[in-house]
Amino acid sequence: MAFSATFSRQLPNLIAGLALMIAALVLPGPVAAQVTAFKQAVAEAAAQDDDIAAFYRENDYTAIWTGAADTHRARRSELLRAISAADDHGLPITRYNPDAVLEMLRNAKSPRDRGFAEVELSRVFLRYARDVQTGVLIPKRIISQIVREIPYRDRKTYLQDLPKTSPAAYFRALPPRSLEYNALLKEKIVMEKLLSQGGWGPSVPAGKLEPGDTGNDVIALRNRLIAMGYLERSNAVGYDATLTDAVRQFQEAHGLNTDGVAGPATMKQINIGVEQRLQSVMVALERERWFNTDRGKRHILVNIPDFSAKIIDDGKTTFQTRSVVGAAREDRPTPEFSDVMEHMVVNPSWYVPRSIVTGEYLPQLKQNRNAVSHIEITDRSGRKVNRGAVNFSKYTARTFPFSMRQPPSNTNALGLVKFMFPNKYNIYLHDTPAKSLFDRDVRAFSHGCVRLAEPFEFAYALLAPQSADPEGDFQAVLRSGRETRIVLEEQVPVHLIYRTAVTNARGHTEYRDDVYGRDALIWNALAKAGVALRGVQG
Repeated sequence: MAFSATFSRQLPNLIAGLALMIAALVLPGPVAAQVTAFKQAVAEAAAQDDDIAAFYRENDYTAIWTGAADTHRARRSELLRAISAADDHGLPITRYNPDAVLEMLRNAKSPRDRGFAEVELSRVFLRYARDVQTGVLIPKRIISQIVREIPYRDRKTYLQDLPKTSPAAYFRALPPRSLEYNALLKEKIVMEKLLSQGGWGPSVPAGKLEPGDTGNDVIALRNRLIAMGYLERSNAVGYDATLTDAVRQFQEAHGLNTDGVAGPATMKQINIGVEQRLQSVMVALERERWFNTDRGKRHILVNIPDFSAKIIDDGKTTFQTRSVVGAAREDRPTPEFSDVMEHMVVNPSWYVPRSIVTGEYLPQLKQNRNAVSHIEITDRSGRKVNRGAVNFSKYTARTFPFSMRQPPSNTNALGLVKFMFPNKYNIYLHDTPAKSLFDRDVRAFSHGCVRLAEPFEFAYALLAPQSADPEGDFQAVLRSGRETRIVLEEQVPVHLIYRTAVTNARGHTEYRDDVYGRDALIWNALAKAGVALRGVQG
């Protein structure tokens, strides 16, 4: 069975090789022999890769790498340059083995040797081109909650497009062109230089320091912040106003409450070394390659570890609010994907997800039929069911026939508005009555959906393009108390991303906690693929 499938796949190349041998019989001897030897070698070497085989078959087995023309030399040179500098992008050089490629070219003396070299160059090229454009890893294989559609190109198009432009321009255009990717590349260089210089020096041993403190721990904190660039050198030794301001700047850059006190959360971030920060940058580069697509002129960006939701217009943040995301346990973490927001619902009902109905509420109802009394029990037609007529104890999670619904109210779990981008993961953005959670540094408490600290203002910003008075129109619907859908005339792409290294509006890189541990798993996978940290001088 396997032999039959392999033979069927290779049959077109075997036929092509036979045709080349027949053609040699009617061409001048030495020339025909050389051409045929080259082309036959290409056909043989390409047989194991359908895309490469199809490309060369469609182009009569013509060389694009190993010819004598200037364009061929330029392509070879650019490919060798790119794969030799692959670690500039955080890619594994060992995956492309530039030394072996160069040695192979030096040893390609005969037409047959050049034919095999031709195909090997195409193999290396395709591997590098896809890696630098859409990532080394396949994210779903590492983390099931990364359900983003990666914008993979048809592999054959890389080979087809290469001869259409100058090699230098082609290779320059391969990596993501986003401002974020370029900023991360710059941060990578900064972190590599710091790594080669020994990092930021000794960590701070204290668990907590605050204004007014003195002593060696304060000096250690001051030295650490000086090394990180948050503080100028001085003769001060106490926790004074200048040090307090530097701590606030550090807290802002790391998503912490800016109280100027170096408490446990702040101290944890201060003591993270350059190696871990560089790993975050390398993972962010890979994630940016997975996200190498048009995000939309206007789009919504939810960064899970940053606990934030933004509206981006023409590359600039025009609205930002704090968010609460899924809890870091069981099936609650918020997944990563993109979709399109179509409408909002004002005064929404909460239709309780089946997992919560059977996993959380049914056990309570078995103990007390009046439990969770603020939520209605409904039949399959949506009619309210009398609790007194139901024997909850006879049902299991599989057999429970009812649904549950919380009517619109100020205490509704969704608050007073939800923002819908229909998806199979049942994720959306919404208001919440639990406002106190937004004051915390770490805000991972939901069942997976994203709660917004300022949902009304978010709604006004979304409605602004289609309403002369977005606030007034929204408030009028809200005051009606009726569940009302407001359709967005222009649908807005929504991107749920996960970045522990991210660039702010000033172009500086900020860092966040790996709240779900996803980046650690991705780094381990990158390291296994051959990606390594490096320290660079100068």
